[in-house]
Amino acid sequence: MNIQETETPLRHTAFARADRPRKNGSAGAAVVLGVIGLSTSIVLVGGLLGVVGLAVGIVALVTAGRTGEGRGRAITGVVTSALAIVVSVLATVLLVWYADNTRDCYQPDSLQQYRQCVQQQLSRN
Repeated sequence: MNIQETETPLRHTAFARADRPRKNGSAGAAVVLGVIGLSTSIVLVGGLLGVVGLAVGIVALVTAGRTGEGRGRAITGVVTSALAIVVSVLATVLLVWYADNTRDCYQPDSLQQYRQCVQQQLSRN
């Protein structure tokens, strides 16, 4: 009997794990939070997700500086999160401006009256 046929290969899990490239999980999380924050920033929820994504992205940048992994994803997460915050702030300012300029139209009798009132209020300004 041949010895090679009966032996099973030894698996060294400690060495196999060391050979795999390390991943920067916080960088991926920052990208996900930034993209979701940016896509929901119009409804003002994205600003909160952007703040969380920005914090996670900064942590990912620090981790990338130590390990060298995930720097591009961390930068993408920081940029998309910052954009989500900016868009949310702009949406809030626009919403407040619109509400202030159309405050006289809040109790119309019909939708048509509301539209006419809004057009009149906005054309004055």
